[in-house]
Amino acid sequence: MTRCIRRCAALCLVLLLALAVNAVRVTVVEAGSYARDPANRRIAIARYEHPRGGILVGGSSVTGSQQTGGQLAYARTYRDGPLYAPVTGFASQTYGTSLLEGTEDGLLSGTSSQLASVPLWNEITRDRQRPGDVHTTIDAAAQKAAYDGLAGRRGAVAAVDPATGRILALVSSPSYDPGLLAGTGPAVTDQWQRLNDDPAQPMLDRAIRQTYPPGSTFKVVTAAAALESGAVTDLDAPTDSPDPYRLPGTTWSLTNEGRGCADASVYDAFRVSCNTVFAKLGADVGLTAMARQAEAFGFNDDGLRVPPGVARSNFDTRMSPDQVALSSIGQFDTTATPLQMAMVAAAVGNGGELMRPYLVDRVTNHGGAVVAHTRPERLHRAVSEATAGQLQELMEAVVSDGTGTNAAIPGAVVGGKTGTAQHGVGNKGTPYAWFISYAKPPGANRAAVAVAVVVEDAEAARADISGGGSAAPIARAVMQSVLAAPPRPYGQPVS
Repeated sequence: MTRCIRRCAALCLVLLLALAVNAVRVTVVEAGSYARDPANRRIAIARYEHPRGGILVGGSSVTGSQQTGGQLAYARTYRDGPLYAPVTGFASQTYGTSLLEGTEDGLLSGTSSQLASVPLWNEITRDRQRPGDVHTTIDAAAQKAAYDGLAGRRGAVAAVDPATGRILALVSSPSYDPGLLAGTGPAVTDQWQRLNDDPAQPMLDRAIRQTYPPGSTFKVVTAAAALESGAVTDLDAPTDSPDPYRLPGTTWSLTNEGRGCADASVYDAFRVSCNTVFAKLGADVGLTAMARQAEAFGFNDDGLRVPPGVARSNFDTRMSPDQVALSSIGQFDTTATPLQMAMVAAAVGNGGELMRPYLVDRVTNHGGAVVAHTRPERLHRAVSEATAGQLQELMEAVVSDGTGTNAAIPGAVVGGKTGTAQHGVGNKGTPYAWFISYAKPPGANRAAVAVAVVVEDAEAARADISGGGSAAPIARAVMQSVLAAPPRPYGQPVS
């Protein structure tokens, strides 16, 4: 009898151990795969059981939540959806998340361990905390000025604070309303299909996810390489540059849209944007120095995140001399995002220091306490302070007496560079109009804002002046809006 009891007890113990092992397997080992299983509705129901946290601009939320009356109780809503879509992205019960809605999803949905009042509590209990709020660096007035300036034309604007790297504006046009994708059902599916089939690509974030040939705005990088390498020591000295200029090792000659470029100084060639001077300058400086300088400004960086990932801006590191010459005027395979070109202008306006751009200022929990914040961080020393001063002289001449006079702001010091990037088969496509710039408040030594504007469908002549005509007024409006705002201490939202 005792033996039977012992055997029964042993069997029960084995069964209990088996149950415990299976419980650990289900709740710990296999928990991730169950959570990812599309058939598991509990995850989705829990995710949308409560309102989502807010994404804030200037202290005011540009997102919200509304009750659906269904199993997925709350769907996302957006205030001024098309205006802020390149910042927020979308949070869809059908198609997932993008941009800040994606990178900050754990904080906005309440699953992030940063929101837990007790360390590791979430991991142990798998409880969902009350969602947090994401405070962006966006300046509402600058964002609106950029959006209104593009007026529905294809293009993008990126603006940053050169001293900190805060992104002040991020606009892509045409845009879309992310609220149309928030819920479920045939209407959402139809909107998704319509947006994806639209040849204008309204869901493409052109400010950080699209690259363009930068055209003559890249001459800022070429001038920097020439000054840093010692190839140019005097901005006013003749450059021994023929017009036309035969590309090295070829029979093809490069020309200019205007006159007066033969043997022009770097100062004059930059002011009126002579292709021949800067193509020859890039070829003379050489591939190694040109690539090193481009990378100091942020090109060829595969890992830049703001926190959404930024497309890689490209400067080839293997080229023949003629290709280096074309790349030095922003053609051949050289491409850049608008954010990248804003970073170039920002580094010049900040005395040569390039700060890492960022879009999230801080995150607060449901009680308003700060649980995370971003500290400004230097990304690169792009150029020496002396070289930055010379580049400022060049860029300010463009605005005061060159191709960028449309960017001038009374009372402020503005530097800029126009550009027209040709593209398409045989360069017959409508050229992209570029303008990059920075602005210093009256009496300041460093710039308060740097801007890059690209307009894809610019109705303009095939000349650098099109950047001054189509893009410079947009940059001016954005810079004016930032300069008009009262300065704020670090850690406070920009409004």
